[in-house]
Amino acid sequence: MTGSFARQYLDEAVRIAAALDTDAIEHLAATLACVRARGGRLFVLGVGGGAGHASHAVNDFRKLAGFEAYAPTDNVSELTARVNDEGWDGVFAAWLKGSRLRPEDGVFVFSVGGGSLEKNISPNLVKALQHAKSIGSTIVGVVGRDGGFMATVADACVIVPTVNANAVTPHTEAFQAVIWHLLVSHPALQTAPAKWESTP
Repeated sequence: MTGSFARQYLDEAVRIAAALDTDAIEHLAATLACVRARGGRLFVLGVGGGAGHASHAVNDFRKLAGFEAYAPTDNVSELTARVNDEGWDGVFAAWLKGSRLRPEDGVFVFSVGGGSLEKNISPNLVKALQHAKSIGSTIVGVVGRDGGFMATVADACVIVPTVNANAVTPHTEAFQAVIWHLLVSHPALQTAPAKWESTP
């Protein structure tokens, strides 16, 4: 039984990889390249698994792709102080304001649902995106399902296709990592080789 579940899960991953919109990924790479070329910083937002992605992606975008990049979830003291004083819903918007978000900057979101105020799904991401939109910053992301609010405001957005409604979260979060690693390896973005690709 374990083997059959493993085969099904991996077959679903193969189907997702085949169904991903490569034009959307290329557009995301080109959009990020424009942010970097104009001297924009990259602010990476996510909750849950997306927060873990944000931290890892910040490292990769800084080290491999030459971005000045940051994630609010990397500073637990500031994050929890803002949650305590300003509330969870507004924590990322407040952090972006404190970071003096500019039109030149980019906001990169990792989210499964993409956010929805009506459904109370990741309102912290929605409010951050509303602030970014009001500033005129570039909004990009990798999301799942129908993309939620993120997909409606993004300048470039990749939606991880749903092939199994019972495995939306694990597949979306797995492919978020695949896609950001693709991006930092993309010739339009990569500025330095990774260690194992540059070590004899």
